Amino acid sequence: MTTSPLPRKVFQGIAERHQMFRLFDRHAQRPNRWQDEASPLYAGEWFEITEREHDYMFEILPPLWIRGSMFAMREFLTASVTSVFFALRIDGVIRHFHGYCDLSAENSVETMRLAIIDREARPVRAMTRQERLEHIWSSTADDYRGYDLHSGETGQQSYRWVQFYGGTCASITKQLHELTDQEIAAKLPVHLRYLPVAA
Repeated sequence: MTTSPLPRKVFQGIAERHQMFRLFDRHAQRPNRWQDEASPLYAGEWFEITEREHDYMFEILPPLWIRGSMFAMREFLTASVTSVFFALRIDGVIRHFHGYCDLSAENSVETMRLAIIDREARPVRAMTRQERLEHIWSSTADDYRGYDLHSGETGQQSYRWVQFYGGTCASITKQLHELTDQEIAAKLPVHLRYLPVAA
């Protein structure tokens, strides 16, 4: 049985078309892009889209399958990971989402569906630290983000970095996971800066 990475929200807000296509390949700059197995990198990522973009994607190609309010894209991103689009009723409103599901993992689509509903049905708007970091990565232009390749005891690992201004007109490059709370706040748009941390 294949274990798929846990579902995780990678963008706060509703992605319009140009944002949606950028989010489809958030890891385009990764080292060894054409040699590595990218399924664990993408599987589990999800974000909200508009109804218009949901319908647009439905009309591009005949879906691989349709199950109620969900459909899967016929073209796979990696060996077993493909786009699944959801139309979900949350708090009485139909909302639309895109998620990367590893179809070789049992129940990955249902796990994704339930995770989205659970995350979006919370009564108070909030963001976890990881969601803040993922939003920063998703919304930073390619020229100001990238990957460092480091050799470790278990082989080579890549780390994501982002660039920002340090206040003295000089730019600073820092690994994404090492950003302080103050640096995270500086990189987030104002309307997301002061959201509480999700419990």
